[in-house]
Amino acid sequence: MPLYESAPDGSARGAVIVIQEAFGVTDHIEDVCRRLSAAGYHAVAPHLFHRSGDPVIAYDDMQSVMPHLGQLGAEGLESDVGATITHLEGAGFSAARIGIVGFCMGGSVVVFAAARHALGAAVTFYGGGVTAGRFGMPPLAELAPALQTPWLGIFGDADQSIPVDQVEALRDAAKNAAVPTEVVRYPEAGHGFHCDERDSYHEAAAKDAWRRTLDWFDAHLAKT
Repeated sequence: MPLYESAPDGSARGAVIVIQEAFGVTDHIEDVCRRLSAAGYHAVAPHLFHRSGDPVIAYDDMQSVMPHLGQLGAEGLESDVGATITHLEGAGFSAARIGIVGFCMGGSVVVFAAARHALGAAVTFYGGGVTAGRFGMPPLAELAPALQTPWLGIFGDADQSIPVDQVEALRDAAKNAAVPTEVVRYPEAGHGFHCDERDSYHEAAAKDAWRRTLDWFDAHLAKT
């Protein structure tokens, strides 16, 4: 499985796995990795579409996305995330020093992974499938009480694909986890608001969400 990696200058303060959107490991996902490395983290993005040609798809071409989503499954996603964790452990990062962040489809995968692995910190950006599972994964509201990794969920109230009542249901479910959890909502932001290559980009929300993401990793990833 290909990995996009971006390492900081000097010693890394930790590592972060970046889980792609439904469009592949796009320029935006690579940019997220570079921004994380600029903040001192060793960032790596696994190419989850490696079983179906590993495409990068335009944001306005959902028709081309669907066949690749159809080939994803819980077993493959677990294998890919597990392989990425193993890769980082081999590079000298303990699980407590590994974080994970995902966007859209990747945000859902983050909850799935954080319920199966005790990592240092996890952040979901607008991950759907709260009440009905996707890609063979259980609904996020069912996974949330089993979270083993401190988890931050970031959502936009104007996201028509993830209604606010579902976000609040996920917040309530996550409160039952044995780890710290938090949900942040942005009233004017829609789906994909963090990506400056999409029409839905919302600069103010994106900047604040990124600050919160870095703060979450700083607070929860082990320092040594």
